[in-house]
Amino acid sequence: MKIAILSRNPRLYSTRRLVEAAEQRGHEAIVLDHLRCDLIIEQGDPHILYKGERLTDVDAVIPRIGASVTFYGTAVVRQFEMMKVKSAVDSQAIVRSRDKLRSLQILGRAGLGMPKTAFTNYSKETSGLVKEVGGAPLVIKLLEGTQGLGVVLAETRKAAESVIEAFHNLKARIIVQEFISEAGGADIRAFIVNGEVVGAMKRQGKEGEFRSNLHRGGKAALIKLTRQEKAAALLAAKSLGLGIAGVDMLQSKRGPLILEVNSSPGLEGIEKATQKDIASKIIEYMEGLAVKRPKKRIQE
Repeated sequence: MKIAILSRNPRLYSTRRLVEAAEQRGHEAIVLDHLRCDLIIEQGDPHILYKGERLTDVDAVIPRIGASVTFYGTAVVRQFEMMKVKSAVDSQAIVRSRDKLRSLQILGRAGLGMPKTAFTNYSKETSGLVKEVGGAPLVIKLLEGTQGLGVVLAETRKAAESVIEAFHNLKARIIVQEFISEAGGADIRAFIVNGEVVGAMKRQGKEGEFRSNLHRGGKAALIKLTRQEKAAALLAAKSLGLGIAGVDMLQSKRGPLILEVNSSPGLEGIEKATQKDIASKIIEYMEGLAVKRPKKRIQE
């Protein structure tokens, strides 16, 4: 197969590992900067120009779309889908997962546990919001935040109300979320490929830090999921329509609580924590997708 990896930086760990895994399994792998793709929308002949040249013979794509370029990145994935090229992650599923509010609503509809969450159209009733999620301490998140950025822990009611009012005055979209103290500054990431948990790690925030993101200095260790945690992770990925996903969960007194579902989960942390070749699992999944590619009809 000829597999295109949509990535802005070929030197990134995840990109390099996917190229290595593809080549080890006998495929041709090319790295394309999705922002340098020009989309030609034409009846009967949708195609893509890359650095002025028409892309041909691509069998499958693996999107590694950064949150800051979701709009154009998903447009590129959609164009490949129009060209009957299989994508590891459906374009609409990427859009769905990147919208924190929408994804939480979908997960809630599926009956999954999650921290109690409030969203408002810049309401002045901040005390009511704080009360609804169980009072302080609580977590305030920017809807567009990633990798732990734009996340604030408000430890008192007064601090929570002040931060919420400040964000609202700036017209910044936020969600206000229950703080799960028993999680102890740690969360679990389950890495899912094709309806199977292929690896899981527990991420612990550094001392004094409630965010467990590895980008914020957290540490990761191998963990064996409980049956309940595994089921929750699989249902979360399925609910959002993601063939590949990183499902972040908190361990709580009332069971696993879904924090977020990532459509472009990084490979470095999970591979190092689990000592598993997750990249090859993704390429194996792509092989199965490409086999299902519809054949062109022969004109008689």
